Amino acid sequence: MNTFYGLLIPFLGTVLGAACVFFMKEGLGLAVRKFLLGFASGVMVAASVWSLIIPAITGSDALGKFAFVPAAVGVAAGMAFLLVLDGIIPHLHMDTAAPEGLRSSLKKTTMLCLAVTLHNIPEGMAVGVVFAGLLSGKAGISTTGAFALSIGIAIQNFPEGAIISMPLAGDGNGKLKSFIYGTLSGIVEPVAAVGTILVTGIIVPLLPYLLSFAAGAMLYVVVEELIPEASEGGHSNNGTLGFGIGFILMMVLDVALG
Repeated sequence: MNTFYGLLIPFLGTVLGAACVFFMKEGLGLAVRKFLLGFASGVMVAASVWSLIIPAITGSDALGKFAFVPAAVGVAAGMAFLLVLDGIIPHLHMDTAAPEGLRSSLKKTTMLCLAVTLHNIPEGMAVGVVFAGLLSGKAGISTTGAFALSIGIAIQNFPEGAIISMPLAGDGNGKLKSFIYGTLSGIVEPVAAVGTILVTGIIVPLLPYLLSFAAGAMLYVVVEELIPEASEGGHSNNGTLGFGIGFILMMVLDVALG
């Protein structure tokens, strides 16, 4: 039951963030959005290090001085995986006119949601693999540590939900429709988490590789998309401030609860 709740907590963060469309009359200002993008980046980087890469290295102690190998291979594979998805999935980032990925006739709102969905795939994998490690009892991951990651991802999902639903409502979409789009952008997280748990349950020895794979995927999203979006144009200092706060918060959560 703990695992069930742990997998749903991040999705709940997205839902609550998307629900802001019902309570806020105006969309998020540029300065606020820059801060939230930086905050999400900080959370994801800290989670990649403390919740994923360090446990992957610790779980590979039997390899001696080569304990870094699973982490290095996993991070590289995770980044390559997201590179492929980034080139295949049609998506559109906020405040940009040119879509990325394969050419398609999808609507703007759909491609905006796919951009956020692309972020959420590695986050769902990260939560899934950490809880898989908890269930296996062989990764040195505690219940509180697993929930620390889940809560951290949920916290950064809250602004993501708002970032997708608020602009959609401002573009003339109804509040309910915008809320649904924002919510659907996060549904991939529990799906990816469950899929990762099933795979890890079959191949427990690959757990260190899967932990670092999720870390590499998240780092790709941060460097390729979140940080550039937070740094371009005005109020870039807000993005830097948000990164620092998000990083420290996730680090404290993981160390204090792990």
